[in-house]
Amino acid sequence: MLYTISGYGLTATVSDAGAELMSLQKEGKEYLWSGDPAFWGRRSPVLFPFVGQVRDKKYRFNGKEYAMGQHGFARDQVFTLASRTDSTISFVLHENEETLSCYPFRFELEIRYELTADAGLKVTWIVRNKEEDELYFSIGGHPAFLCPLDGGDWGDCRIRLTKAGTPLEQIRIHPITTGGNVGPSWKELKTTDGCLIPSDELFAGDALILEDSQADEAALVGPDGRPYLTLTTDAPLLGIWSPVGKHAPFICLEPWYGRTDADDFSGELQDRAYGNMLKKGEMFTASYSVSIDAHGN
Repeated sequence: MLYTISGYGLTATVSDAGAELMSLQKEGKEYLWSGDPAFWGRRSPVLFPFVGQVRDKKYRFNGKEYAMGQHGFARDQVFTLASRTDSTISFVLHENEETLSCYPFRFELEIRYELTADAGLKVTWIVRNKEEDELYFSIGGHPAFLCPLDGGDWGDCRIRLTKAGTPLEQIRIHPITTGGNVGPSWKELKTTDGCLIPSDELFAGDALILEDSQADEAALVGPDGRPYLTLTTDAPLLGIWSPVGKHAPFICLEPWYGRTDADDFSGELQDRAYGNMLKKGEMFTASYSVSIDAHGN
């Protein structure tokens, strides 16, 4: 079922399937990808309890092995509506028979969407541990934004990256291997005035994963040189992605608290890089914001 909230000139539509954002408009203009399966059939899935891929599509915990697909299972679960106002909406997901078969933890995942005058759209994730012992998880967003706004070629669009208000001169990434994990080497990419230029070459190696809090702001810049959409985050990782070889008319800006396994990883769940742990009764809260300048593209 779809739910719509409005406020401050913004309208957001969210589905209870995956608690996924399905539309984000300002003054009637759409900014979120449509989900056309010819390019990519999703729009803004929530990644939980894994971000990326576990090595060989399986992980280990307490000596037992579990199969797990890419990005976990939350995006394919139906959430329950928890609360709703004109400009806010919240959904929850609890463990069930299906999740317990591949992820042996009792949890509550709450996802909130809020339209605000200053932040635009604020997305908040809350994870609660219902276990008697520790809970291990990763969580992240995968929102796809139109680039350019009116479709077609990337043209003169740019991806601007900043940290504490300062444009990045370069980024450092671990290239992704053919198995979908991260390799051991580092690669440096120079920016142009703090911007990456979208191209098939840029995305040829799959997602760019900026680790170690390299950027706290990512903006899509239109041909006029002005940012029309800005994502702000405190997440330790930022993914930037568009489908390999498709020249798709969207770019994903993805705040992550977790990452795909390293190509040589052989540890247990609690040893995964950038993983999160909650003790009994504890709660994890994180958020990111999307602001829009409706000047056009």
